[in-house]
Amino acid sequence: MIINILIVIATFLVMEFVAWFAHKYLMHGLLWVLHKDHHQKEPGFFEKNDSFFLIFAIPSWLCIMFGMMNGNDFRVWIGAGIAVYGLAYFIVHDIFIHQRFKLLRKANHPYFKAVRRAHRAHHRHLDKEEGECFGMLLFPLKYLKEARREKA
Repeated sequence: MIINILIVIATFLVMEFVAWFAHKYLMHGLLWVLHKDHHQKEPGFFEKNDSFFLIFAIPSWLCIMFGMMNGNDFRVWIGAGIAVYGLAYFIVHDIFIHQRFKLLRKANHPYFKAVRRAHRAHHRHLDKEEGECFGMLLFPLKYLKEARREKA
């Protein structure tokens, strides 16, 4: 049981780096056609960028399915870690940062302010080049220092 929890936690942590890499090199590269409308707003609630939720759900689903087909082996827990990261991404990115649903508006902790600051810095760039802060939960410490100074 403990090993399964550790696999989920380790997978969640690794996913931050997978997401950073995918964001920087795929979304702002080859797959810009799907990500562009996230930086250059178009009318409507849904974005082409939302397709990445489906794209990143596939490895989770496959790991869970193949793991269950083989007696609930470690792949189930890797798939669960990917799914938990996907849920965290949805809550932090779509609900908290972009306010696609009007929830979590009054979070004043310096970490949460720093997450928003780093993401705003990323969105200053409307094209695929010259981006910065491609992660979601990890970001340069300067944003946390700024948020702490603002709080004081």
